[in-house]
Amino acid sequence: MTGLPRDVTRWLQSLELTVQPMNVRRDFSSGYHVAEIFCRYYPRDFQMHAYNKGASFSVKQDNWNKIRRTVQRLHLHLTEKLVYGTIHCKPGAAELLVQQVYSILTKHRPRTTQNLELDFSDQKYQQLLPPAARSTASSAVKSNLRKTEVMAVPDLIANGRRAEDIISNHLQDKIADKAATDRGRSNKLINQMTRNNWSPNEKHSSVLCFKSPLSGANVSYKTIKVNQPARRLPQSC
Repeated sequence: MTGLPRDVTRWLQSLELTVQPMNVRRDFSSGYHVAEIFCRYYPRDFQMHAYNKGASFSVKQDNWNKIRRTVQRLHLHLTEKLVYGTIHCKPGAAELLVQQVYSILTKHRPRTTQNLELDFSDQKYQQLLPPAARSTASSAVKSNLRKTEVMAVPDLIANGRRAEDIISNHLQDKIADKAATDRGRSNKLINQMTRNNWSPNEKHSSVLCFKSPLSGANVSYKTIKVNQPARRLPQSC
């Protein structure tokens, strides 16, 4: 189970769930495995026959609504944004939710350096890729606005605004990348000019040393060669 600390993985394996989760993001989105974990600690409150193993959005909503009510009755707390991200398979959401459940039930903090970041967009992942390999604006919308999110809130105006925000962030990242690339090229050119002691108006330069006939001292002369445009010769009639 990638994405989970080792102690959390061992804890899940010790619970002997009916099906051992392999893909954390996919397997925990329906809520069934989350209810099964709570059932190991609160068997009277979490009756597994009331939960469905299906993967449809309606099944997810039904399972998670039951989990929310039961958790609230037990005076436990699950971060709603983690639940939302887990339902809609947001990157990193299910991993953080499982760690929170681990802390709630075992009273231990997982041994991990991962921060509790509630931004589940793929923006940071895209920034790790080279510019040519990053997603397009349309791909960014598909990755960050899930079909289940549209089904949960079927509001064209609200979803349109969310899509506009995703595209705006995508364009801002592209502008920042281009600015960084231009700065890198400029710095490289300046460093090259500095190493070669070259100025923009000079095409070629050399230093010649002569001995002054009056004082006998060595005098240095710097000659500059400039490429002149070719002159056209007059054509004979």
